Amino acid sequence: MLLALCTCLLWLSTSGLWAVQAQDSDADTSLRSQHRVLAPNNVDFAFGLYKHLVALTPGKNVFISPVSISMALAMLSLGAHSHTRAQLLQGLGFNLTDMSEAEIHQGFRHLHRLLRESDTTLEITMGNALFLNQSLELLESFSADTKHYYELDTVVTDFQDWARAHKQINEHIKNKTQGKVVDLFSELDSPAMLILVNYIFFKGTWAHPFDWASTKEENFYVNETTLVKVPMMFQSNNIDYLRDPELPCQLVQLDYMGNGTVFFILPDRGQVDAVVEALSRDTIQRWSDSLTRGPVDLYIPKVSISGAYDLSGLLEDMGIADLLTNQANFSGSTQEAQLKVSKVIHKATLQLDEKGAEEAARTGATQNVASEPLSIRFNRPFVVLIFDNFTWSSLFLVKVVDPTQASTFPRATAWSDFRRQGPRRKDM
Repeated sequence: MLLALCTCLLWLSTSGLWAVQAQDSDADTSLRSQHRVLAPNNVDFAFGLYKHLVALTPGKNVFISPVSISMALAMLSLGAHSHTRAQLLQGLGFNLTDMSEAEIHQGFRHLHRLLRESDTTLEITMGNALFLNQSLELLESFSADTKHYYELDTVVTDFQDWARAHKQINEHIKNKTQGKVVDLFSELDSPAMLILVNYIFFKGTWAHPFDWASTKEENFYVNETTLVKVPMMFQSNNIDYLRDPELPCQLVQLDYMGNGTVFFILPDRGQVDAVVEALSRDTIQRWSDSLTRGPVDLYIPKVSISGAYDLSGLLEDMGIADLLTNQANFSGSTQEAQLKVSKVIHKATLQLDEKGAEEAARTGATQNVASEPLSIRFNRPFVVLIFDNFTWSSLFLVKVVDPTQASTFPRATAWSDFRRQGPRRKDM
């Protein structure tokens, strides 16, 4: 089972807010393929965001849930006016001459529902919770639209009593994620007028599990001078694989029971960034069309990685600059004076373990193969792409440089949430 736990934490430390003017058009959007209408824009945004973050964090792990970030930013646009609204939607990759705002929000509403409900073999818990100071009052139109399209929970909080407020927020998110996301805030964090938490919990079951008995400690080569010890999982199966003739990498595709698909990409030594830079819809399609199925001895680290990112500067680089300045126009959210966003924090945790379908686990992970298997060992930096293949959504994009370290954006060091499980670091 791949247990991927991601909390996309958007801290909107503000002195004012947004507004709403979306018109529902269920009839119009029902004529289109709603479950994939947003896919091209969302995937392009996902890879753009991922590449920017990788470029800003050389030598670091990266783990994000792009579809969650897209939903949160689209929700903010419901209340934005003028150039701020245009920046948000264009930054997400939408052209309003091709798709109306109503179609965008209706598409996200439908996508949200599908990801949570359409595949019972994938456990996905998604949601948005808005914690606002008791001195603020949301406009009725904003409350109605965010509830309708994004099922936003609104919680009135006394931020003058931060000791109580941070406990209230932590408890709310803990309950919403069945205890998988805990201790988001501490008493040391600075309070705010408003905090938005966008969360997603994901749990998948491998169609073919790894062999529990074969997991053992092996070397993982972080770079030319550093190695760490990690528990390495193993399975021997007929697996879809490819040695890319165009990019310096090889890859395998594994499936969950249900709609989940995972690409594990192993770049040649020193070529991780080159492979990341080449990621696109066309690259994924080419890989899917070129895979070969055959016997593979597959070794993948059993790891737990978590981290946090202050995405403020990143969003500015991607064209969403007004979010952080006095030029922001979120005037339709409350009756208070105009506010601006000061922080956008994204937090994520990833666990990779052996478990698969119960029936497969009973029969074992190793199958008879017709010829000598190819051996692929993920014992150096690699990339993981996790998709929902029904909606074409990019659930998680991952870069693993050191499986024993947290993924932390430099401007959010204080938010690091790494739970070390005892690996040892050595010099080579």
